[in-house]
Amino acid sequence: MDRLRPRQRLVFSGFTKAEVEKMENLLKESKQLMNKDFFQKVARSFNHSSGRAGKPVIKWTEVENWFQKRQNDCPSKVDSSKGDEAPDLSELEFEARSSKDGAWYDVDTFLSHRFLPSGEAEVHVRFVGFGAEEDEWVNIKSAVRERSVPLEHSECKNVQIGDLVCCFQERRDQAIYYDAHVIEIEKRVHDIRGCRCLFSIRYDHDNTEERVRLRRLCRRPTN
Repeated sequence: MDRLRPRQRLVFSGFTKAEVEKMENLLKESKQLMNKDFFQKVARSFNHSSGRAGKPVIKWTEVENWFQKRQNDCPSKVDSSKGDEAPDLSELEFEARSSKDGAWYDVDTFLSHRFLPSGEAEVHVRFVGFGAEEDEWVNIKSAVRERSVPLEHSECKNVQIGDLVCCFQERRDQAIYYDAHVIEIEKRVHDIRGCRCLFSIRYDHDNTEERVRLRRLCRRPTN
């Protein structure tokens, strides 16, 4: 499998009938505060469902907008996001860990889902840039997450020893992303090219170590 690569974003075209019914029930029955966390959980559950296979991912702000439009029917149920922070309107993207090599790849489509006898849930994913022959069933809890974000030069000072990162591993025959821990940092003066510091990392999948530049590190999602 090849490296993580960008994918073409699809335009959101509306909720499915099942998603609308689910939100109607939540509006009637939910007693929890409907804030940003609530909307994010709803959006995440829709994006992981088989009913959204082949459709654009849903942003949490689109869920929020739906509930706010229903505010006249149930005004006490909807609580608008508070604070000065503007909502994140970026497309919500996911990555999944392949069982073949333990590396993380961008998810193109959630094809289906199932529950194992143990009660754990799995999703059938198609990776960006690969065909059906590379589709995999992966564990939702341990092998699916929001897409890791490349670190900017200005974020260099935020990286600490012991941090978990997603590192772009370059080899002669492959270039893919693996989880790793930062074990040492050599601070250097930044120049016109940006951060020149060196970060020693230890890959989680095989415990090998490497010294890399900041441009090869990604911030792992917190949820």
